[in-house]
Amino acid sequence: MTMSESDYLYPKEGPRAEDPHWSEEWLVTNGLGGYASGTVTGLNTRGYHGYLIAALAAPRGRMVMLNEVYEHVELGDGNLVPLNTGKNFDDERDPHFDIEFRLEMGLPVWIYKAKDLTIERRVWMPNLQNTVYLDYRMNSGERKLRLRLSPALNMRSLEDPVSMPIAAPYSLIVTDDRYEIVTSPDLPALHLRVKGAGGSFSIARRRLEKISYSTEANRGYPAVGELWSPGSFSADIEPGRNMTLVASTEPWEAINALTVERALDAEYTRRRRLRLAADARAAGSFGQQLVLAADQFVVTPAGRVEDATRAKAEGDDIKTVIAGYHWFTDWGRDTMISLEGLTLTTGRKLEAGYILRTFAHAIRDGLIPNLFPEGSRSGLYHTADGTLWFFHALDRYLEATEDRNTLATIMPNLLDVMRHHIEGTRFGIGVDNEDGLLRQGQEGFQLTWMDAKVGDWVVTPRRGKAVEINALWYNALRLLAGWCSELNAHEQCRQFAVLADRAKESFNRRFWYHDGGYLYDVIDGEEQERDTSFRPNQLFAISLKHPVLEKQYWEPVVSKVKQRLLTPVGLRSLAPGSKDYRAQYGGDLRSRDAAYHQGTVWAWLIGPFIDAWLKVYPGDHAAANGFLDGFKDHLGQACIGSISEIFDAQPPYTPRGCVAQAWSVAEVLRCLVKTTRV
Repeated sequence: MTMSESDYLYPKEGPRAEDPHWSEEWLVTNGLGGYASGTVTGLNTRGYHGYLIAALAAPRGRMVMLNEVYEHVELGDGNLVPLNTGKNFDDERDPHFDIEFRLEMGLPVWIYKAKDLTIERRVWMPNLQNTVYLDYRMNSGERKLRLRLSPALNMRSLEDPVSMPIAAPYSLIVTDDRYEIVTSPDLPALHLRVKGAGGSFSIARRRLEKISYSTEANRGYPAVGELWSPGSFSADIEPGRNMTLVASTEPWEAINALTVERALDAEYTRRRRLRLAADARAAGSFGQQLVLAADQFVVTPAGRVEDATRAKAEGDDIKTVIAGYHWFTDWGRDTMISLEGLTLTTGRKLEAGYILRTFAHAIRDGLIPNLFPEGSRSGLYHTADGTLWFFHALDRYLEATEDRNTLATIMPNLLDVMRHHIEGTRFGIGVDNEDGLLRQGQEGFQLTWMDAKVGDWVVTPRRGKAVEINALWYNALRLLAGWCSELNAHEQCRQFAVLADRAKESFNRRFWYHDGGYLYDVIDGEEQERDTSFRPNQLFAISLKHPVLEKQYWEPVVSKVKQRLLTPVGLRSLAPGSKDYRAQYGGDLRSRDAAYHQGTVWAWLIGPFIDAWLKVYPGDHAAANGFLDGFKDHLGQACIGSISEIFDAQPPYTPRGCVAQAWSVAEVLRCLVKTTRV
């Protein structure tokens, strides 16, 4: 379904359960890692859905503070009609309202219609606040109506199953028109307030049991839970008059600092500035939607107070990238791959510098963190490629900004990284003195981007010398040699240049699979000497700034990748016909992870493919731009206005995984800018 900012996504008769777009989702974020999200039709199908998922300081992390709001219209004849077809507080009556939906400056807007009555509903979050606004406005109708909103909740960690029982009784504290729901002393209160004519609150405490979540059931997780509602807020609505529910964990002073109108205007102003700051080649409807989607992933990590304090003391700020919604936190690899698309093409160079310096401070034993777990103050370091992507991201930043001060500041970290890689560091990561190539691998750890693991089962271990790891290694050596030359460190420059020369010679001699006409995926592996699996990882030997693969091999590789891996929404992770190939991604966790990198399509891989394509066919920008066409329709699927993490390997390429993924959005946006001529 094609979508633009003013397109409605549903026909006037309204969505039904059998509608193919019943499960499409919306997402609003707050720049802290917190968010609000649900299905377009209003039914929460995931444990990750809710109106306020607040990003709290460690060790709490993200918490589901407000799960649901049940909405009813009180008609003059005494009838109570559910506003939304997707959820009913008491019964399963047929819907009285038809629904239309659109994005307006990237924010979700619903239109509910019944005869001559039209109600418009908006949801948004102020930037850098754990606050959500649900705003209702009557646009047409000849009589005054009363709208009733019943909040329902089960405060829990984002990662807790929906089956988790309500842990302790909730207390409702009322002071004038301020309402607070309080539970454990180590959790902030949920502040609630309604703004509207004749606003009132009716206490009607009730426990709602057997709430089902269909997506959780389909994914093999607990799928039935309970919620608690304190009662209902009510207010009058009539043409031109609003009713707004505000829910927040912020202090009352912050909540009341702006009127509803000014809070919404401030968010629209921020979004207009984002669009104006972006590269002019992202000016079209497709590009502008991607610019706003990119904003959802660049965050100030609310939980890491110590890091934020250190950064501010240095006159800096702490920034990172949420890898994907709803369940990922910030991952080093994803951040470095995404940095150019999310920040540099969008004109957010200052934030790009913050991100790089944030991760530079986190380097340990020559490695950047693989990820920061939910609610954690420190990272996990099991990655062989994340640190090498750091060199790539820094290069893209320096090319865009000429910020040599950051280079000089980070240079000691870069030299430390190289020393550890040359001498050997954690997880078996180190240079093999026999050929100058980089090896990696440790039992029980998944160290490359193909990192699926279920219990003790590492699905694609790839231990040995992986093709993309060595492409990244060579690129990092060449980049560092150049930077050392700039800083007049000529001896070190020569050292890294010699290492790069040796790595390139060994790579071309050892990785080229002559009989197949492409590159081995792994050599010197534990299970086999040479892995002939046809995967997209070989593209990085061409696509990076300093390609390690000799030019004579470029065209055969790109041609075969196009033929065997390219789809309208990215590249397959394994070629059809391979013994481990999986055409579909689904089922329980073990089934899903068995398919995760065994054929499943990854949207972000369109980036290195287009980079490699333009190196082989440097003038063919039209064809390269055409490889992005499938993503235009996808913006009206899964999470409206964003790009999914993965897709099934065969038509119709059903979206799977995270509904909004940082490197998917980043690489499509980057390539859109790269292939657009103005």
